[in-house]
Amino acid sequence: MNDKSQLLKGTLEGCILKVINDSETYGYEISEKLKQHGFSEICEGTIYPLLIRLERNGLLESIKKDSPFGPKRKYYKLSPLGEEELNSFYNNWLELQSNVNRLFMDCQRGVENE
Repeated sequence: MNDKSQLLKGTLEGCILKVINDSETYGYEISEKLKQHGFSEICEGTIYPLLIRLERNGLLESIKKDSPFGPKRKYYKLSPLGEEELNSFYNNWLELQSNVNRLFMDCQRGVENE
């Protein structure tokens, strides 16, 4: 299982919620912020279906605003349910990260003791 995209699938929605939590934003800007933080393989074509699903599930609220460069942009912000989901995602992430780190550290110590 060296396919990084499979690992990313489970975390991308939480990362999108975090970006939106920091400031009301639109799809292209979300994509750019993710790229700035190392998610270079994420394209807008991946982001928009997730935004639609997150909004449909009540995690996001949106409003259309004028754009200086053409048609109106759809800006997103977290709903109260989205805030709860972000907190849950982050707590689950911390627990998973801790468990994986502990497993690798314990296995490494086992190898060193052999």
